[in-house]
Amino acid sequence: MKPTTLLLLAATGAEAHYRFSKLIVDGVPETKEWGFVRQSKNYQSNAGVTDVNSNDMRCYQMRTGTATATVTAGTRLGFVAMSAVTHFGPVSFYMARVPDNANINTWEPAGNVWFKVGEISAQAGPNGQLGSSEQNWPAYNQKEVYFNVPKEVPNGKYLVRVESIALHQAQSAGGAQLYINCAQVEVVGGGSGRPGPLVSFPGAYGRNDPGLVWSYYPVRTSYKAPGPAVWQG
Repeated sequence: MKPTTLLLLAATGAEAHYRFSKLIVDGVPETKEWGFVRQSKNYQSNAGVTDVNSNDMRCYQMRTGTATATVTAGTRLGFVAMSAVTHFGPVSFYMARVPDNANINTWEPAGNVWFKVGEISAQAGPNGQLGSSEQNWPAYNQKEVYFNVPKEVPNGKYLVRVESIALHQAQSAGGAQLYINCAQVEVVGGGSGRPGPLVSFPGAYGRNDPGLVWSYYPVRTSYKAPGPAVWQG
């Protein structure tokens, strides 16, 4: 392979990466990056996390937070993908309650504090098979991804974690790329639910989890994203 071809392939790979650097509240995206979203280590490279045992699995952050958005329980909340979700795979959303005596800007979400609140996963085609197209993966090539904040989530401050698992190179364990960012929010108008199950990052996923490995052949007919069930609060 010629050196120029290698350079082109490297450039194409870098351009295909992405980050979720803007929050969308009440249908309005932020005008600038890294406002309500903690700045992540991939702010220049857009590279994903590949080691599920790394502390980067929490928020992949490089800097502490700077601002907190007010969101109403039961409403739609989203993230802008810069420049789009350019790899197929599931997108999941988690929340973690910030303790009342903690500073949301500096709080580290260690331990069993995360609960899943949304998931955009695979959908089999008319023939019952799963490929790698937009037909099978609704988040693929989307510029914005959304979930509904549970109606019964208690009022308070939370980190909201978005996670896109890119499966295009996941033919063996360790090949999945996870694109992760965390936003800071304060929930109002909430309920008295008890979110769960609670999991930790790292810890919730294992390197060999079926949801982190993808085979093109034989063609699959089912897929389950890793992690706990979505809390239906």
